[in-house]
Amino acid sequence: MAEIEAKPVAPPVSEAWRKTEVARDPQRLHPMNFIDALFTDQSEIHGDRSFGNDAAMYAAMARFGEDEVLVLCNRKGRTTKERMQFRFGSPEPEGYRKALRAMKIAEKFGRPVFSFLDLAGAYPGLGAEERGQGEAIARNLIEMSRLRVPTITTITGEGGSGGALALAVADRVLMMENSIYSVISPEGCASIMWKDAAKRQAAADALKYTAPDVSRMGCVDDVIAEPPGGAQADPDRALQHVRGCLQHHFGELKSKSIEELLESRYQKFRNIAQFYTTAKSTV
Repeated sequence: MAEIEAKPVAPPVSEAWRKTEVARDPQRLHPMNFIDALFTDQSEIHGDRSFGNDAAMYAAMARFGEDEVLVLCNRKGRTTKERMQFRFGSPEPEGYRKALRAMKIAEKFGRPVFSFLDLAGAYPGLGAEERGQGEAIARNLIEMSRLRVPTITTITGEGGSGGALALAVADRVLMMENSIYSVISPEGCASIMWKDAAKRQAAADALKYTAPDVSRMGCVDDVIAEPPGGAQADPDRALQHVRGCLQHHFGELKSKSIEELLESRYQKFRNIAQFYTTAKSTV
């Protein structure tokens, strides 16, 4: 009898990688879907007043219920043409500078800032580096840390590296249940640590970037529940969950003075993800 060749058994999919696949699902709600559904009377702001207008970054004055606010997000696009135009959701320096310009306008008129993020990272192109990608991100970090209005950030899919953090130094940082938030993508981590991007699942497990893990480290303030199968499986229900969570946290922030907000924001980011070791004295 001919021998039957055994087929290789695929390794089981880890929970971290399963959530990564859900976060990257092409049908998942984009940040603009949340803004269009939850905010009204949008008036878009264009340009950074320095180089140009980055279409991958959206900024607009809007209303959240009866409150006048500023909304920010990265655009990803659904069609191939849109994805190319928005560089798959990765902003260039002009996008971050536009966002900062909009935030300073919001601060001037006392308008709270809501940002929504689903990006793998800032655009890594040569032109972006030549025009100061790193400086633009660093500038946003310091300016958001002292912005004199309430700020709320929601990670809806991927929250990658400094590209996401540049819009996430906020009083409240929220993550959707199936989103991820990390200093690097699993592919990038695997390429550095094992010289093999195929080990991305092992990297995903090691990075501890899922919502429960990030929440346990104190890097986010709340995790928003999603319907079974993810937000893409039941968009209306997902939007209801996000609306309720935003209303709750926004209500808390409005009850605090600006000085209280600044102090609590400073203390939160000063103490995030602390790690201590104890050394025994040999004396």
